[in-house]
Amino acid sequence: MPVLIGRQWTRDELRRYTGRMDQLAGIRAVEHTDGRARGLRGFEVWTGSGLTFHVLADRALDISSCSLNGKALGWLSPGDEAHPAFFEPQGLGWLRNWGGGLLSTCGLDHFGSPSEDGESFGIHGRIGNLPADQIAYRTYWAGDEYRLEISGQVRQTRPFGENLLLRRRISTMLGANALTIDDEVINEGHEPASHMILYHFNLGFPLVSPATELDLPVSKVTPRTERAAAALDRHLKLQPPTPGFEEEVFIIEAKSDEKSRATARITNREAGIAAQLSWGADTLPFLMQWKMMGEGMYVLGVEPGNTCTLEGRAEARRLGMLVELAPGESRHYSITFAASVL
Repeated sequence: MPVLIGRQWTRDELRRYTGRMDQLAGIRAVEHTDGRARGLRGFEVWTGSGLTFHVLADRALDISSCSLNGKALGWLSPGDEAHPAFFEPQGLGWLRNWGGGLLSTCGLDHFGSPSEDGESFGIHGRIGNLPADQIAYRTYWAGDEYRLEISGQVRQTRPFGENLLLRRRISTMLGANALTIDDEVINEGHEPASHMILYHFNLGFPLVSPATELDLPVSKVTPRTERAAAALDRHLKLQPPTPGFEEEVFIIEAKSDEKSRATARITNREAGIAAQLSWGADTLPFLMQWKMMGEGMYVLGVEPGNTCTLEGRAEARRLGMLVELAPGESRHYSITFAASVL
């Protein structure tokens, strides 16, 4: 049963108090009408607990803004929620179309720095700039639970190349302060296909500040650069916005529990808010920690991924870490993001 205003409620009780359930929780289909986002389809979701978030239908069903009780959880870039028509796939062009947001999916056959592996790959791949189709959304009662779901599929393909399909479902419920992303990636081609995926969660102020405490599932941590190596002893500490800050990236082998789940906790007692990210470490065994403590570029990346490198597909292949999906083979991924008021 959902918990609202400090008590549990049955379905029949809530029906007596409301004209329709959208009064408490719901999903609204929207379309942007201005600027580079014009024509971009999306969904506004609210759960009745104070959790709200915006799903981008034309950007792989990624999640843009997200807040709890009006306190932002995700970081928004200096750009905007641009339509994928503005995507620049070469080199670092991905960054010009990146609005930040709570979740940016990277892949499906490459993530990380631009690289060459039989063809040229731009930073973080193509999937996050592809529109979903077969989109469905619904709100419904299941016993005394009122559930909210958005689903769709995103195909990354070309003739003489990959044919990868991402099926995604985002779910939550009335009274919840959490959302779950369930993904399936399928090789629908007739040849083996390379597969890389990174869940680029971008956390921002006020959740992220110098008062933030990090509890990451560290089994082993490797700094990506010399700059990061010099800061390794303070990778769990966050600075104030710092002029000229150079990003620090740490590659973490995730420690998991008996159910193969890894959990990252982000707590800001000063701001009175906390967040938790949990995922299956059996399919996403690595966590990329991105510290960018610059002015305006003030963001903490907590990014589960299926390979141990951010240097691109060629490097993943050289390390023997590149996942190859046989024709018809699939991978399942499940990630839950939760927030709480302290």
